[in-house]
This record gives sequence, structure tokens and C-alpha cells, in this order.
Amino acid sequence: MKRAMLVPALALLISGCAATAPPQTQLQMREIQTKVYEGTDTRTLMKAVMYVLQDDGYIVRNGNIELGFINAYKEMDVEELGEVIFMNLFGNSDSRWKKNTVYDVTANVMEYGNASRVRMTFQMKMMDNRGAVMRVEHIRDERFYQDFFEKVDKGLFIQKEKL
Repeated sequence: MKRAMLVPALALLISGCAATAPPQTQLQMREIQTKVYEGTDTRTLMKAVMYVLQDDGYIVRNGNIELGFINAYKEMDVEELGEVIFMNLFGNSDSRWKKNTVYDVTANVMEYGNASRVRMTFQMKMMDNRGAVMRVEHIRDERFYQDFFEKVDKGLFIQKEKL
């Protein structure tokens, strides 16, 4: 019985504590996820978004210029050796630990007057060592989206300068 209680307690200790951001309204999230590009056509913007996704290691699943839609994903191994060893030593045959993370992203690019507007949504899915989903959450960090849009800005500059 002590061993059964010890494993979850130590797993929490190993994983550490994470601060959570205050909840945001749907309208606030849409504002964070959206950026308008003046003087840029939708085709050029879509290409820039795809290039940035590919540069960041995403695999583009679907892209439709007429709909202004892009869907991509990226998998990352997040398994930690210490957690694996601990769970194998002190866990049981049903022990689970973080194995990989899958990031899913969709982009919606549309005309917006004399500009183009893009809305990005990123979702993170944590998978365990057995392939089961442990956690799914939308990325809500404003800085994450700002960093992505800065890369798109640079990509557009490179396209316009034909570098």
C-alpha cells in the first residue's frame, strides 16, 4: 500500500510545478491568435506560414489556398530517463510516463480589405509510454503566438526581397 502511494507522490515531485495562466475569454484568445498583414496577399501569406511551420519542424498535412487553410503537426520525444528508471523500479506493470508530445496547428488565412489576416491555433497533446493520451490543451501563451508571428514577419521579408 505504501508503495502504491509513494509512486504518484514521487512522480508529481519529479514532474515539478507549473504555473498556469489566468483563463482567457474566447475573444481574447482570438485576438492573440490573429494578425493582420497590410499589403500582403493571401497566397504570399500562406506560403510564409507554411515555410515557418516547416522550418520549425512541422509536417504539413493539408493546405488549401482557396479555403486559406493549413493543417500541420510536429512530434517531440519528451521521455525523461530518470522518470523511466523510477517508474520501472518502483512502479508496477501498469506504470505510465510521458513519452512524446504532438503539436497540432491550424492556420486560417483570409483577405481583409487591402490586407490579409491569419489566425493560428496550436494544440499540445501529451502521450504516454503506451500510446494513450495523457493530456490535451490549447496553447494559450501570448508570447508563443508573438514569437510565431515574428517568424512569419521575417519569412515575408525574405519572400519580398527574394532572398
